[in-house]
Amino acid sequence: MPALCRQCLTQFDDARRCPACGSPRVTVHPELFDLSIAHMDCDAFYASVEKRDRPELADKPVIIGGGRRGVVSTCCYVARIRGVRSAMPMFKALELCPEAVVLKGRMSLYVEVSAQVRALMEELTPAIEPLSLDEAFLDLTGTARLHGAPPAVMLARLTRRMQQEIGITGSIGLSHNKFLAKIASDLDKPRGFSVIGRAETADFLADKPVGIIFGIGAVGQASLKKAGIETIADLRRWERADLGRRFGSMGDRLWHLARGEDRRRVSRNRPVKSISKETTFNENTDDADILDGHLWRLSEQVSARAKAKGMAGRVVTLKLKRADFSTITRRHAVSDPTQIADRIYREARGLFDAVGRIGPVRLIGVGISDLVPADLADRAGDLLDPNAARRIAAEKATDAIRARFGDASIVKGRALR
Repeated sequence: MPALCRQCLTQFDDARRCPACGSPRVTVHPELFDLSIAHMDCDAFYASVEKRDRPELADKPVIIGGGRRGVVSTCCYVARIRGVRSAMPMFKALELCPEAVVLKGRMSLYVEVSAQVRALMEELTPAIEPLSLDEAFLDLTGTARLHGAPPAVMLARLTRRMQQEIGITGSIGLSHNKFLAKIASDLDKPRGFSVIGRAETADFLADKPVGIIFGIGAVGQASLKKAGIETIADLRRWERADLGRRFGSMGDRLWHLARGEDRRRVSRNRPVKSISKETTFNENTDDADILDGHLWRLSEQVSARAKAKGMAGRVVTLKLKRADFSTITRRHAVSDPTQIADRIYREARGLFDAVGRIGPVRLIGVGISDLVPADLADRAGDLLDPNAARRIAAEKATDAIRARFGDASIVKGRALR
């Protein structure tokens, strides 16, 4: 059976250890060298960058987030083993892992490292579809002749170069379509390399919960459960037409995915319609300070991604999900396109205040849409806010300082909530 050593990239027949270097980091699969659609996901990206820059933290639990009244943005795998999760209140995270090192995020640095990873991917194939700063789909179909090696080898080389040249690790999912490649990348983390072949697709999916399908959240799972659908096998028992009548266009999508069918192409030029970021709480909250802190952090993250993509939005969106899973979405068109965190935050905060008291929420999100090139952004200012131009100039100056000295060089007070 085809086998690959991810340590030295030697190709050989089935073995537990590499015959060349003795490494146990071996991937074995009958279709290993025949598949070409991949999903690469950086391992605990933000925390990995921080550990790279501070080697003394290598074996310590690291949490990225706000102050004690804030929440966890993300954390390393050492902290995850202790039960720490994203969006968990910081006080609870520190109860589970009191020895954790808590760091403020450095978004401008993460954007820079993401660009370095993207440059390595560009050397493999032009068919790259980024999903976020730390993950992307790659289509390496037809590249074996160019590189003199099958896609699996080039993907293993990619993650090896990421570790050697950038100092972070990633996990690979390899399959025959995007749906399965993304599932595969979650099967063995960190530093994983998992394969789902064509021949095993049906058996692999059969007993998996429907929540494995990207985009089927808690509400979707509850709706499917009412129809007696909890696993992929349950989905397959439904006729395609019946799923369509019950769930509309989603029903047809479910019918195909339950059979491991996904005809979406890896699209480099897929138009970006919006940029958004949201967080789900482990425990519902209506604490005004915590929610305001989230609004600011989410606005900063949306702003950072917009700046990295060279885009700005004409519309700011606020999303809230109540404890009963009902969703409230509010939008407001700004006077001119923006990518400035301060403006995004102020618009989102205005929408939040207009919603009024709705009780505890389990999710909050901020986004921008109706996107335009960044050179059209933040020109007019706000005639009703004479200080707007001054704040925009201050944020641009802050960006320049952070780019040189790191995000921690300047931190706004509200980011500590």
